[in-house]
Amino acid sequence: MKISVVKNVLDANDRIAADNRAIFDKKKIYVINLMSSPGAGKTTLVEKTILALQDRYRIGVIEGDIQDTCDAERVAKLGIPVVQINTGGGCHLDGNMIREALPAFDLDQLDFLITENVGNLVCPAEFKIGENAKIMILSTPEGADKPAKYPLMFQESSVLILNKIDLMPYVDFNMEKAKKDALSINPKLRIFAVSCKTSEGLQGWLDWLSGQIAVFQKG
Repeated sequence: MKISVVKNVLDANDRIAADNRAIFDKKKIYVINLMSSPGAGKTTLVEKTILALQDRYRIGVIEGDIQDTCDAERVAKLGIPVVQINTGGGCHLDGNMIREALPAFDLDQLDFLITENVGNLVCPAEFKIGENAKIMILSTPEGADKPAKYPLMFQESSVLILNKIDLMPYVDFNMEKAKKDALSINPKLRIFAVSCKTSEGLQGWLDWLSGQIAVFQKG
């Protein structure tokens, strides 16, 4: 019975996510679903990405957290339209939450929507929201064992960002193991090793993202 209920929930969510996707496609809005554990650097990556691309694309942001608005306030300081979704204990964003947030935006004035999911390495991977791509961040202090422990997150993602490489001299992180294990789960995974603090390696991520947006908009 439990398996059946879970399947029904996911099927219902997939239908709503598909409706969201249809809206985004019609408006030519490229959407990413940014996922990681708490503290991996999602919001800092959002800020760095906005600063690098805001002269080229009209950007909006949806911030997902259990409570509080601190991340949305950080993004708003950059002059970007942002909506905060507080899940009240829920461990992920879903298609319906995104659908409810969309009226807060002028979708005709967006090219690119960043959704920062709730910090969690499990549930966000299971729930589609209408995104073009799921982006996973793993920070070096978390350890290289996460692909083996949380395979679905890596399996569902298009990109793995290995963040906080500036801390490599101070933490026990096996970069090659993390990459090897992640690619064994998802051979098509694009991997970028970066430091959001120093901006080292970020250009590769920005180039990939810009290329994806360009291809999407031409299509």
